[in-house]
Amino acid sequence: MKDEKKAPKLRFKGFTDDWEERKLGELMDITSVKRIHQSDWTDNGIRFLRARDIVSAAKGEEPSDYLYISEEKYEEYSKVSGKVQIGDLLVTGVGTIGVPMLVVHKDPLYFKDGNIIWFKNKSNIDGNFFYYSFIGMKIQKYIRDVAGIGTVGTYTIDNGKKTPISLPNNEEQQKIGSFFKQLDNTIALHQRKLDLLKEQKKGYLQKMFPKNGAKVPELRFAGFADDWEERKLGNELTLLKDGTHGTHQNVLEGPLLLSAKNIKNGKIIIDEITDRKISVEEYNSIHKKFSLEKGDVLLTIVGSIGETAIIENPIGITFQRSVAYLRPSHTILSQFLFTTINGQKFQMELRKRQVVSAQPGIYLEDLSIIPILIPSVAEQQKIGSFFKKIDDTIALHQHKLDLLKEQKKGFLQKMFV
Repeated sequence: MKDEKKAPKLRFKGFTDDWEERKLGELMDITSVKRIHQSDWTDNGIRFLRARDIVSAAKGEEPSDYLYISEEKYEEYSKVSGKVQIGDLLVTGVGTIGVPMLVVHKDPLYFKDGNIIWFKNKSNIDGNFFYYSFIGMKIQKYIRDVAGIGTVGTYTIDNGKKTPISLPNNEEQQKIGSFFKQLDNTIALHQRKLDLLKEQKKGYLQKMFPKNGAKVPELRFAGFADDWEERKLGNELTLLKDGTHGTHQNVLEGPLLLSAKNIKNGKIIIDEITDRKISVEEYNSIHKKFSLEKGDVLLTIVGSIGETAIIENPIGITFQRSVAYLRPSHTILSQFLFTTINGQKFQMELRKRQVVSAQPGIYLEDLSIIPILIPSVAEQQKIGSFFKKIDDTIALHQHKLDLLKEQKKGFLQKMFV
């Protein structure tokens, strides 16, 4: 039988020793805390964590609400359970299981017993190394394996004690932990830049389109003073229809038959391997009646309503009826229409008109009568180009962020045993 690998594929220079396989219960106490009842929650005091708060923190999100317990109750209960220390790990045991939170500050905190498992590390393992080991494939696979099949998964204290971990010496632990911490800091920095750009875009959308009852926007390009005109969407289009209906025979090779799920964040997302394909004959038959053109604006109208994109290359693709095709007339430009649809006002109009049956949907007749405000074509051009630049910048930052996350994923696979 081949020996199990005892060193990672990728290491820092100077480290050659095998890693040691241990169980976490051999290295530290693994426990929970004395139970706090809901009646003991307060509006201020010592922070009280639930499993979902740790999940929110792992996503970089704020919790839906903050809970606390009194300092008196904290001191009383901590005499029984002990106090969380820097370097300890708190891990979710219910719901979304196996999500770790590293304790990195001295601020006192308490948590919900049974929902969160407490690994009393006491610096036995470098804190950052411990945290990134926990989000690595080996430990996460173990957690999935012990969680149970066909039930609500749970990760228990007993399972925590049996959790395997591979350990190098302290110096290598620190190197690896520091490397991933710096990588996460870079990811967080790019995420903040991306969030800021999206907030800036949101602000411009509010200021550069007229508010309810107004005929002009708050913010305009120089040289434009005329009122915007209210029209019905259908009157500004040369074509408004949905995609193909009925069943289609799936083939291994051929043009793509896409759906609403392929339109996200202003882009058409295509996966040549998993997306459905139809025969050339069927594609040609569909396109005898109608074919997509460059500049057509797509709008999802079934399921996830309101996602939109502009067709750049229509060759070899068609859409199911979950997507509407909007072809602008000479009075409205594609990029301006795309930006209008993404605005809060138009999205609210879509929500008002959606019908819920098996899944949310909107009829073309209801779509066609949505009111829109349009300026001159020259002003549309300015506005469309402005938001196109913002969207391109957002897409660039999103690409960088996605690349960093993929790099982190790759390093986690290669730098841990």
